[in-house]
Amino acid sequence: MLEDKKKKLLLILIITFSVLGISMSFYFYQVFYNPNVLIRSDQPIALRIPSNANYKFVSDKLYDDQIIDDPVSFAFVSKILGYQELVKPGLYTIMPKMTNLELVRLLRSGNQTPVRITFNNVRTKEDLAEKITANLEVSKDQFLELLQDSVNIRKFGFEEESIMSMFIPNTYEVWWNTSTEALFDRMYREYNDFWTENRKAQAQRLGLSPLEVSTLASIVQAESQKSDERPKIAGVYLNRLRLNMPLQADPTLVFAMGDFSIKRVLNIHKETESPYNTYKYSGLPPGPINLPDINSLDAVLNAEDHKYLYFCAKEDFSGYHSFATNLAQHNANARRYQAALNAAKIF
Repeated sequence: MLEDKKKKLLLILIITFSVLGISMSFYFYQVFYNPNVLIRSDQPIALRIPSNANYKFVSDKLYDDQIIDDPVSFAFVSKILGYQELVKPGLYTIMPKMTNLELVRLLRSGNQTPVRITFNNVRTKEDLAEKITANLEVSKDQFLELLQDSVNIRKFGFEEESIMSMFIPNTYEVWWNTSTEALFDRMYREYNDFWTENRKAQAQRLGLSPLEVSTLASIVQAESQKSDERPKIAGVYLNRLRLNMPLQADPTLVFAMGDFSIKRVLNIHKETESPYNTYKYSGLPPGPINLPDINSLDAVLNAEDHKYLYFCAKEDFSGYHSFATNLAQHNANARRYQAALNAAKIF
């Protein structure tokens, strides 16, 4: 009798532990492998984890932004896989219906989704700082501070007036949490990649350094939005430089005065005291007056070889210019354009 009771008790215990084991196994399976992410969505979402964020921040954000349904099960898997002590900042693309295991593995791996930065049509350092950091964790002010830091600038071989030359307008892929210092390093690598041996040789044939090419390209770009005309304009300025004639470029005066609303440069503007006043001082100004794009840089490197020394905007306001080899011809072109300005009441 006693033996039968023991057998029954043993059987009950075996059944009980089997049920518990099966239940626990089922629970663990659900915790690890059942979907817990964006259950009611079919669109991925970008999760940004700031630098120095801790696990609580991540967990709260996932739940508050309704990315996960069950924070308890996510916390359990995070603990088992050691993610709670291994939070990595960055931007992650979270897919719908991910399991806790898939999500934790993604976040723990640090496998970020890169972001694109694009900057063009930049006139000032403030413009550059705003555009280059638009999709990044670093702020405009953080970038601008380093852009104006003379010690940092000289580390790359530039001066305050020429540092803008280091940034080649384009679209680049970087990590969202890229530091300001790392961003400068990346842009310096891109600058060196742009200035191939062939481009350096082209600049040398023109008697210019890469920095001087950037400065001249910025003036050419400011003079014309017509990419097909830029090599001809570059040729005019190169002819003037060879003859030691002042460039007399109106955009340099606008830059010197810092008033980009000026539509018509007058004689009084030409009296402005500034190294950027190319009416008063021969040669190139100290640095670029904007961020020249690749088209403008190559326009200088591939400048047209001609005899023109002057150009003036066409009176039809097409954006193109009339070119002249002598002052009399240029004055005639200029009178037609000035008459058109007066008629349009642009003073």
